[in-house]
Amino acid sequence: MKTIWDSQNNEMLFGINEQAMHNLIQSKMEKGKHITNTSELLMVVVNIIAGSFVLGMNVFKGNENIFMYLLSAWMFGTAFFLLASRVRRIGASKKFDRTMLGDLEQAISVATYQVRFSFLGRWNILPIGSLVALGLWDSGKSMWILAAFIIFFILTNYASGWEHRIYEGRKRELENLKSKLEMSK
Repeated sequence: MKTIWDSQNNEMLFGINEQAMHNLIQSKMEKGKHITNTSELLMVVVNIIAGSFVLGMNVFKGNENIFMYLLSAWMFGTAFFLLASRVRRIGASKKFDRTMLGDLEQAISVATYQVRFSFLGRWNILPIGSLVALGLWDSGKSMWILAAFIIFFILTNYASGWEHRIYEGRKRELENLKSKLEMSK
């Protein structure tokens, strides 16, 4: 912000350095896109590799644990759903213009997607954790191993909630910036 003297009213006014604001918005947009791209690709790769590993272990060991086959199918389905969501997100990013407001709207769009993505990732822990626990129980593993996995999934859910709140805060920050810019017009 910079101070401007209004000679008509003989008072100080405040102005916005539009280039600096535009650079800040572009920086936040690029950071959000980078985090989202990395998260999407990581989740797709992890789900495909883990699903393949679980399926391979079941097939080659001759294991008849239906829960592990369901887990593998769930992971493949999740990977394909994430790929489809990624394609839609990238296609939708082309509708924004290259103005400061357009970049801000795109940054908000990416932040909204990031919040939804982390929410779905957080709740994806529930079916995966349930299928793993049922698979361990069905295979007759020790109750200590089952308890350790349940505690691990509870801690994972807690950590993902922490991450989700960070993304919500970033989205709120961008929305507040947009409302301030609209009020200053």
